Amino acid sequence: MKIIAADVIVSSPGRNFVTLRVTTEDGVTGLGDGTLNGRELAVEAYLREHVAPLLVGRDAGRIEDTWQYLYRGAYWRRGPVTMAAVAAVDMALWDIKAKAAGMPLYQLLGGASRTGALAYGHASGRDVPEILDSVRAHLAQGYRAIRIQSGIPGLDSVYGVASPAAPGQRYDYEPARRSQDAHPRPPEEQWDTRAYLRHMPRVFEAVREEFGPELPLLHDGHHRMTPIQAARLGKDLEPYDLFWLEDCTPAEDPTALRLVRQHTTTPLAIGEVFNSLHDYGPLLSERLIDYVRSAVTHVGGVTAMRKLLDLAAVHGVKSGIHGPTDISPVGMAAALHLDLAVHNFGIQEYMPHTERTLEVFRTSFTFEDGLLHPSDTHGLGVELDDEAAARFPYVPAYLPVNRLTDGTVHDW
Repeated sequence: MKIIAADVIVSSPGRNFVTLRVTTEDGVTGLGDGTLNGRELAVEAYLREHVAPLLVGRDAGRIEDTWQYLYRGAYWRRGPVTMAAVAAVDMALWDIKAKAAGMPLYQLLGGASRTGALAYGHASGRDVPEILDSVRAHLAQGYRAIRIQSGIPGLDSVYGVASPAAPGQRYDYEPARRSQDAHPRPPEEQWDTRAYLRHMPRVFEAVREEFGPELPLLHDGHHRMTPIQAARLGKDLEPYDLFWLEDCTPAEDPTALRLVRQHTTTPLAIGEVFNSLHDYGPLLSERLIDYVRSAVTHVGGVTAMRKLLDLAAVHGVKSGIHGPTDISPVGMAAALHLDLAVHNFGIQEYMPHTERTLEVFRTSFTFEDGLLHPSDTHGLGVELDDEAAARFPYVPAYLPVNRLTDGTVHDW
C-alpha cells in the first residue's frame, strides 16, 4: 500500500491537538498523535515541512523501516519535537496496518494478555476535605486506583491540583493557559518544598484513614525535589503504602535515583518527560525505578514504546504509560492497545477527555469497573471528524513556569 497523502490537522476543542492523517492508494487512512503541549506548532511545522513530503510514495506497511528512516536518516536525533513527529507517523502506519489486516491493533502486537487495563484517576483539592470529596467522586466513577495531589498551605496554586467543579460536574483541570493576547506568556506559580514535605504525609494519613489500606494510592512529585528531599518524602510516605511516587526528582542524572533508592522502599515511577528509551539507561539496568512513564506520543510511537517496555520487562520494571488529556484520544488508544498486549503492564493513567474533544475524535475504547479496553474496532479505533475539528482553531497556550518563593526558576 503506497502512501499518497500525509495531512496535518491542528485543532483546539478546549486544548490544542496535533493529528497526522496518512492516506494510502487503497483509500485506507491512519491517524497519529503528535501533540506536544505548549509546542504544538513546532511539531506541526516539523511534520508538514519535513516529514510529510518524505512519506508520499513510501510503502505504508514498512513500519520499522520508516521509523528508522525518520529517526536515523535525519542525522539530528531525539528531542521532544522530533520524537512527537516520528510518533505521529508510527501510530498512523500501525493504524493502517491493523485496518488492512481487519483486526484491532493489539492483535497484531501478540493478542491480549489481560481482559482490561487498570486505570488510575486524578483526585486533588486545595485542602484535605476537598481531596476526600474528589476521591469519593472518582470512586463513584468506577476508578480502582487514585492519584492524590494537594494544595500546599501558603501557596496560591499548585500544578496538578484541579479547580473545584460545580455540583454534578467534573473537576476542571487544564494546566496550559490559553490566551488570545498578541504576545502570550506562561503563567508563573510559586513553590515551597519544605512546606510541601511537611504537608503531604498528613494528606496521605487522612486519605488512608478515610478509605482504608486496600485502595491503591499514587502521588506525583513533578520533579520538584532534590534527591535527598525525595528520599525523605519516600520514607515519610512508606506507612501509607503508595502504589508509586512519580517524578520525585529530575531524572536526567541517574545517580539521583540511586540516592533515593537507598533510602526508601516506596516504588518509583519516572519518564513522563523522556522522549527515548535511551533516556532510561541505568535506571533500568540498575533497577532504580519500578515503572516507566513515557507517553506513546512523546517517545516515538508504538514501535518505540514496545521496545522500551520489552527492555523494561527484562529488568523487572512495569509500564505506567503517561495518559493525561494533552495526549489526544489517538495517543490514548495507542497506549491502550499496548497495555492490553504487553506482559509487564502495571497501570494506565486515565483522564477522560471533554465532550468537546470527543466531538472531534470519535473513540471506541471503554472504561468499565476501573478497567480500560481499546475495543475490537479495526486499527486504533479512533476517527477524526474534519468538520468538527475545523470549528476549533488553534489557540496559543503555555504550561506554567515554577519559581521558588525568592523568585528562582525551579524544576516542575
